[in-house]
Amino acid sequence: MNLRLLAVHAHPDDESSKGAATLARYAEEGVDVLVATCTGGERGDVLNPALDQPEVRQELPAIRRREMAEAARILGVRQQFLGHVDSGLSEPLPDGCFARLTLRDAMQPLLELMQEFRPQVVVTYDESGGYPHPDHIRTHEITRAAFDAVDNGEPRKLYYLATLSRAWFQTMHDATIAAGQESRMGPVLEELPPVDLLTVTTRIRCEQYFATRDEALHAHGTQTNPAHPFFAHSRDIERTAWPWEDYHLARTTVPNAPGTSGTPSLEDDLFAGLR
Repeated sequence: MNLRLLAVHAHPDDESSKGAATLARYAEEGVDVLVATCTGGERGDVLNPALDQPEVRQELPAIRRREMAEAARILGVRQQFLGHVDSGLSEPLPDGCFARLTLRDAMQPLLELMQEFRPQVVVTYDESGGYPHPDHIRTHEITRAAFDAVDNGEPRKLYYLATLSRAWFQTMHDATIAAGQESRMGPVLEELPPVDLLTVTTRIRCEQYFATRDEALHAHGTQTNPAHPFFAHSRDIERTAWPWEDYHLARTTVPNAPGTSGTPSLEDDLFAGLR
C-alpha cells in the first residue's frame, strides 16, 4: 500500500518547528510525505539578529523559498507552495492576503492538491492556529474544509499538531533542572496558557530524528534566532524525557480509532488502522 502523508502549514519554517521529526521519520520509512505551504512568508520578520539587514529584508520572499527548499531536502520530503500571499500581523490586513480571501477561494488550491495527492493522513493546526496568527487560523480552516470536501475513496485521518505544548516545556524545564543544568524555559512557561487544551491521542517516537529536525529548522536562517530557549536545552535530556511528538486525532473515517468512543489508548502511528 502506498502511504501518503500531507502536512499543511502556513509559512516556510512552520514545517520544521512543528512535527518535523515525525515527517523525517515517515519519509525515511518510505511514506510519501508532502508539505503544503499556504503562503511564501513574504510579510514575515527577520528573527535572526545576525541576518536582519536591509538587503535581506528586501529579498526576503526569495530567501524564504530557498530556505524552504533546503529544509525539505534535509527532512527528505516533497514540498509545494499553494500560492497565497502572507497576511502579516498588521491591522487592517492587506487586500488579497490569505486571511482575507473567502474560504472557498482560500481552500481551492489545497482541495485540488488533496484530490491529486490523495493522502490518507493530513496534519495541520487546531482551531487556535497554534498561536493567533491569521494565516495559521486560516490554514486550519481550509484544511478542515478541504478534508471534509474531498472524497478519495479511502479511509482517512486528520490530525492537529499538539507539539510545543505547555506539558513539553514543563517537562524539559524540570528534567534540565533535575540534571543539574540551568533551564531557560521559565520565561516561556510564564507566557503559555496554564492548561493544554488539546487532548493527546497519538504519540510518535522520533527521538532519533531530533537532530534532523534541528538541522531543518536552522536551514530557515532568517526565521531562527539562535538565542531562543528552544535551542538551549540538552538534546540528550530531550531524547530521554520526551522522545516523541504529540498529535490530536480530530477526524477519522477509520472505525474504533483511539480518541473515539470506547478506545482510550494512545496511538503510536499516524497510519494506525490504515496499513
